[in-house]
Amino acid sequence: MHLFYTPDISHNNELPEEEAQHCIRVLRLNIGDEVILTDGKGCFYKAEISAATHKRCLVTVKESIPQPPLTLCRIHIAMAPTKNMDRNEWFAEKATEIGIDQLSFLCCRFSERKVIKTERIEKILVSAMKQSLKAYLPKLNEMMEFDKFIAQDFKGQKFIAHCYEGAKPQLKHILKPGEDAIVLIGPEGDFSEEEVEKAINNGFIPVSLGRSRLRTETAALVACHTLNLLNQ
Repeated sequence: MHLFYTPDISHNNELPEEEAQHCIRVLRLNIGDEVILTDGKGCFYKAEISAATHKRCLVTVKESIPQPPLTLCRIHIAMAPTKNMDRNEWFAEKATEIGIDQLSFLCCRFSERKVIKTERIEKILVSAMKQSLKAYLPKLNEMMEFDKFIAQDFKGQKFIAHCYEGAKPQLKHILKPGEDAIVLIGPEGDFSEEEVEKAINNGFIPVSLGRSRLRTETAALVACHTLNLLNQ
């Protein structure tokens, strides 16, 4: 069964142009064929193609099927993007497959990448959502300065993973299942000591992700998986 992303399906029975072209020109589906749609907001829809041209595809919705939440809480990872965009995209894809609700990008003191374009990452999130048969599309936020980001009001548990010495319980030992959680992941050069201090003053708890030294995108994925696994 083919899954298509149709964010406006609740009030618009036409597939977005890119999805329509894939449906009609690539998969060669036609009038009368059944498809599965998702709005990315937690619902699947069984539908039938009612009209098809090279660029347009209209459907008739037959049934809506809500997908139950996949975890007990909402998972938010905020990471400083790596210099290599492929690694940021890899994380976005894998985190979506595992299960993530929100992804933010941080501009930190030691960040090697100060600007990030989110358009391609948004497409990767959609593709990974469809590939892993999910009805929830993670929310993607634009890059924000570290100081401004940590000053926001976040619901739930707040953690920061860093490599400096000091008392840092492992995330898996301190996490409270069932409560929303956000984890901050620093750049390749780590957060600055001043940034860590500011985060702590804003209520973030320092945590360890294990004994291994991890790359940025690996650390972000470990945090995502830990939150997900303990909230099944």
